Amino acid sequence: MKRLHLLTLSLIICVIVLASGAAHAASVIKLTYANFPPAATFPCVQMERWAKEVEKRTGGKVKVQTFPGGTLLNAKNIFEGVTSGIADIGNFAMSYQPGRFPVSEAVDLPFGFTSSRVASLVLYDLIEKYKPREFDKVKVLTVFTCPPTNFMTKAPVKRLADLKGMELRVAGTSAEVAKRLGAVPVAMPQSETPEAIQKGIVKGMISSLEILQDLKFASYTPYATIANLPVVSFAVVMNKAKWNSLPADVKRALDGLSREQAAWTGEYVDRHVRDSLAWSKNNYRHQVFTLPAEDQQRVNQLLSPMIDNYVKKVSAQGLNGKQIVADVQVFKKKYEKR
Repeated sequence: MKRLHLLTLSLIICVIVLASGAAHAASVIKLTYANFPPAATFPCVQMERWAKEVEKRTGGKVKVQTFPGGTLLNAKNIFEGVTSGIADIGNFAMSYQPGRFPVSEAVDLPFGFTSSRVASLVLYDLIEKYKPREFDKVKVLTVFTCPPTNFMTKAPVKRLADLKGMELRVAGTSAEVAKRLGAVPVAMPQSETPEAIQKGIVKGMISSLEILQDLKFASYTPYATIANLPVVSFAVVMNKAKWNSLPADVKRALDGLSREQAAWTGEYVDRHVRDSLAWSKNNYRHQVFTLPAEDQQRVNQLLSPMIDNYVKKVSAQGLNGKQIVADVQVFKKKYEKR
């Protein structure tokens, strides 16, 4: 009888333990996060850091499954993929869909940012101030930018005149930048660029410099020229229904991480650019040039109409273009002082 009692008690304990484990598993919130660049690049590095921080700050209540390299959604479909629920979360570049994100696009104008940290915090403050309608269908989790874009070329570019007629791979607003500076913009996926450079279809590209190491572009473009060209803005957004379904404590954890993640990403990729340049020099004897002061001034003059055109365009849409540009400049000055 005693043995039967012990056996019954043991069975009850097992049932309780199993039920408890099942209940815990059921209470874990699983989120999918789509991203388009390769896993080694900074937009995906920040994604993995964010996912770990979310799990830590929610005490394991939230688990994030990440999908780098377009394995769930490609670059141009991420925003729609999130709004339709294919992915719970997605990271995308606003300039890949010109005109659709008019407020945040202001940060991609030629303001001469010298760091991703400053540009990322400017973008964050701009979105916080305007809470633009362009993001009404989603919840913005964080924003950030790439470092300033520059020239990476097969032949050295020491003066602005060296760019004349040079075919450069571009994406987004870099097409207009290249054209205004006398180069020939060629739009193509980044994955096709190494072969295009080797075949002479393009002679280089405009991009941020961390890819010299991350995507081994130092082996294809032995020269870089610093001109502090426009950054590219990114937003990490969540499906609105999924956000609304989250418990209040989880929402607080995600909101509490938002600005910190913007700053962390900027600081991380700024360091990584410096590391990539050192790596490129050590491994490929890569050389970096800086445009002479008079040429840099000429670059600023040639690109400044892009800001004027932006003001006219968004003002025609009912936005205060002059104020948006003024806010970007005020925020930029504030963070550069720090």
